[in-house]
Amino acid sequence: MLQLDAEALYAELCHGVRALLRPDSVLVGVWSGGAWLAERLQRDLGRPGAPGVISSTLHRDDFSARGLASGTDPTQLPFAIEGAHIVLVDDVLYTGRTIRAVVNELFDFGRPASVQLAVLVDRGGRELPVAAAYAAARIVLPAASKLALTRRDDGRFSFAVTESA
Repeated sequence: MLQLDAEALYAELCHGVRALLRPDSVLVGVWSGGAWLAERLQRDLGRPGAPGVISSTLHRDDFSARGLASGTDPTQLPFAIEGAHIVLVDDVLYTGRTIRAVVNELFDFGRPASVQLAVLVDRGGRELPVAAAYAAARIVLPAASKLALTRRDDGRFSFAVTESA
């Protein structure tokens, strides 16, 4: 069974995101795991204010099959997107479809100057031409496997790996 140390990978992600940031950059986390990461990165990197949170729900290409996800927070962007340098943070990059959807959502709020993607884990399997500017880890998992970031009550991260039937 695959064992990933999410806390060690978070430390790597923090280092990688620090290198991507400009003084005027803003962090935006993809709901939910990416939002958890962006929140902690904002604090650990000493960035002022709150990070943005973005949902892919309304721009997904499988919306008719999935519908609105219950418990999904709406997009919250406490800063202007127009002309912003955005570091988009997500937990797991797989097909690229979620990233395509959140970039579409971002453009609903304005035209950013740049968008860079930083992920905790890139698991390959891309269906769209999407690449992370920084990935703390690159792994290969069977298509039937699902890798999900979890956050404990104390704020520490771990991974759950499940197999589809």
